[in-house]
Amino acid sequence: MSQKPKAGTQAVWSGEKEVLVHHATQVPVIVSVAYNYDDMDEWYDVAIGKKPGHIYGRNTNPTVQAFEDKVKTLEGADDATSFSTGMAAISNTLYTFLTPGDRIVSIKDTYGGTNKLFTEFLPKIGVEVALCTTGDHEAIEEEVAKGCKILYLETPTNPTVKITDIERMAKAGHAAGALVVVDNTFATPINQHPLSLGADLVLHSATKFLGGHADALGGVVCGSRELVEQIYHYREINGASLDPWAAYLLLRGMKTLKLRVLQQAKSAMAIAKLLQKQEWVDDVFYPGLESHTNYDIAEKQMDGFGAMLSFSLKGGMDSVKILLPALKYANRAANLGAVETTYGPARTTSHVECTAKERKAMGIPDGLIRISVGIEDTEDLVADLEQAFEKLNQSQLLTLQE
Repeated sequence: MSQKPKAGTQAVWSGEKEVLVHHATQVPVIVSVAYNYDDMDEWYDVAIGKKPGHIYGRNTNPTVQAFEDKVKTLEGADDATSFSTGMAAISNTLYTFLTPGDRIVSIKDTYGGTNKLFTEFLPKIGVEVALCTTGDHEAIEEEVAKGCKILYLETPTNPTVKITDIERMAKAGHAAGALVVVDNTFATPINQHPLSLGADLVLHSATKFLGGHADALGGVVCGSRELVEQIYHYREINGASLDPWAAYLLLRGMKTLKLRVLQQAKSAMAIAKLLQKQEWVDDVFYPGLESHTNYDIAEKQMDGFGAMLSFSLKGGMDSVKILLPALKYANRAANLGAVETTYGPARTTSHVECTAKERKAMGIPDGLIRISVGIEDTEDLVADLEQAFEKLNQSQLLTLQE
């Protein structure tokens, strides 16, 4: 009896066989902008979608298609379409379905760029936006029941890793006739499957964990063929296409997705426990900690708790400026999901587009630090953070003595 391959096997093999040529074992990078047809009828059939094939690079590309097929397999979706960036995936999806007079319900803790769509760009075209307190499921259900075209969720959130019950919210959204869209970037298809929990569409900033090496930008959305075709049509006309070179790098990175995520999650838990013991830390946010709000929901809907965590440091930016430069095995950068561990304050990473007042309203103090845990040895990452805190302690003691 045949057995469905597990995620690690799918990440290596799925989506590639159809585009391999000349007995190659790796997907080729096809950079051709156009595709030649001697048969005029065949050319036309491909152009109108009657037959499979490619006609122009802004629309489709074989290398890009292999990437899309791999992601849709991991997410258990019928179809997928890709984009030049993660924000392109988000914005194109929203603009595909929203028109003036529509209403969208979401949460306050979404990624800063997404939040800007909700607070600045969508209202400009006459879309009503209702943002609810993240984790307050009753409040979200009340807003959804008032009517909306889309219920948009991000779980875990960036950067506070708050959790929303996808299955519960999907039921509320569908009862109101809404499309339920979930940003699954932080969880990855290794740890969470929103479509199986009732979501209609799941999207990723492929730049992050899917690629995993901080060398390629991309985004992708998965779901039913009917919905994805509508998003694809918007994207092919508006032009935010994924570059084939980026698609190749993302494909290559995805082969080790499961291995990376498992190691990263192991280290994230160890770092979270270390942070809980530090006097300089006010709060630690990691869904794998039993102290985390909605830990029970995370345990129910996630297969693992992921590589992302954050913590609030006493002393605000003064302490941040001492702690982060002291780290040896960390990039201080505005990225996440890479093989290297990356630290960064939310004010210059996830929510740099927001004002201090806006960040405060979202519960993001200047001393909030986001950690994207890499694949380094757990013991080294823990020791590195310990020595950085020791330097923070010494610095503060010196200050007091002066």
